[in-house]
Amino acid sequence: MPEAAVKPRRGGAASLVFAGMLLSKIAGFVRLHYVGGFLGGRSVAADAFNAAFRIPNVLQTLFGEGVLSASFIPVYAGLRAHGREEEAGRVAGAAFAILALVTSGLTLLGILAAPVLVHLIAYGASEPTKRLAIPLVRIFFPGAALLVMSAWCLGILNSHRRFFLSYSVSVLWNLAIIAAALWSGLGTGEEEMATRIAWASVVGSALQFAAQLPTVRSLVPDLRIALETHLESVRTVVRNFGPVFVSRGVVQISAYIDSVLASPVQGGMAMLGYTVNLYTLPVSLFGMSVSASELPAMSSAVGTETEIAAYLRGRLASGLRRISFFVVPSVAAFAILGDLIVAAVLQNRRFTAADSVWGWGILAGSAVGLLAQTQGRLYSSTFYALKDTRTPLRFAIIRIALTALLGYVAARYLPGWLGIDAKWGIAGLTASAGVSGWIEFSLLRHSLKGRIGAVSVGVAYMTRLWIAAFAAAAVAFAIKLTLGAHKPMIEAAITLGPYALLYLLLADPGQIRDFLKRRAQ
Repeated sequence: MPEAAVKPRRGGAASLVFAGMLLSKIAGFVRLHYVGGFLGGRSVAADAFNAAFRIPNVLQTLFGEGVLSASFIPVYAGLRAHGREEEAGRVAGAAFAILALVTSGLTLLGILAAPVLVHLIAYGASEPTKRLAIPLVRIFFPGAALLVMSAWCLGILNSHRRFFLSYSVSVLWNLAIIAAALWSGLGTGEEEMATRIAWASVVGSALQFAAQLPTVRSLVPDLRIALETHLESVRTVVRNFGPVFVSRGVVQISAYIDSVLASPVQGGMAMLGYTVNLYTLPVSLFGMSVSASELPAMSSAVGTETEIAAYLRGRLASGLRRISFFVVPSVAAFAILGDLIVAAVLQNRRFTAADSVWGWGILAGSAVGLLAQTQGRLYSSTFYALKDTRTPLRFAIIRIALTALLGYVAARYLPGWLGIDAKWGIAGLTASAGVSGWIEFSLLRHSLKGRIGAVSVGVAYMTRLWIAAFAAAAVAFAIKLTLGAHKPMIEAAITLGPYALLYLLLADPGQIRDFLKRRAQ
């Protein structure tokens, strides 16, 4: 029977991705808690650290998971679905060889060009910030290259449905940084602390890569590391790689533009970096977990064109509903309870309550496009499964152009027009990106409709989710107002716990009844 005609089990793979990512995110929040606490929210070291981290991150963005998922997994999974295991192993080996060669060259170039890169990306930063960022960039680059090779392992593991290992292994990277921060202690100077944490990130990257290799080797017995560019399947990977590479490149340019616009504000680059980590929690857990698990399944579909279209519509609709169920309350929480979230994770030692309020504004701005970004990932994965990487590229370029234009206006002029502190322009950056994200999402949805037909999540379903989320957030906000002064983690637990429970009760009371019935039995 063609795989496209088989009714799949919907949530199992996504649950494994979710569980792995959840562990990694918990470790990541602990890492943020200590890094933010030791470096502070508006210090030279914090700005330099976050700016330096963003620069080598170009390797992960251009060659990491997203690019490999779009270019490598559809080809590799398709070969395995047709029983061509030996060729799949050769494609995997060629992908490794190409990545290793390219990232090694770029790493060396990045180390040599660190002063130029810092002055471009942190253009408006103070001279002490730039001086500290240069050696940090040189430390971070080898670690970023190792994380690219770790992403190659992830592509193999995902194609073989080994989702939990591939997404939980980054716990090792977080633990290496946490250990370095705790070992150094609060008495260590901020600049020395930043340097130690940077070296720890390289160690963590190596551990993350090494931990996946044994499983990858066992899954691909025919693996052969060689530049076999004469193989048509390898050429297909390279052809698919080009448009996604450019797409990720324009995304990286957008991130660099954000850094440049945030750099004149003391602590701006640090706060933007901190809140991006918080914002990506629902993106990773609820957007990437679904899109990452669906891509291999979609790519393995066989059958007639009509059967494949129906199969993709079914998986896409199911995935969109699952994403919406969890992302909608995340939007409400970021907008209404964001100060609690920022304080619970980051407020510690040198990260103050005022910093938490500032972070809330930036986080609330990011909530504008949160649903569009998470659902857009699944639409892009569907295009990738159809081996179409050019359509998402075109729409990504439109989004980035709009983000740059709107972000420049929001960051440079909007605070003055409103008569507020310039630091709030960074919240305008994240909000403008959200507006652009909705435009990209609309373009993706319209284009895919012409390929496989209309996919609907349901107006009644979405309305129920939004009402439930904001009603629960209003109750949680009232609880927050009645609380006295408490430690941020305690206040967040008292407030966010009832928020989550009330949302579940209002959004899906049937599941609550079923759970209670099972408990009674």
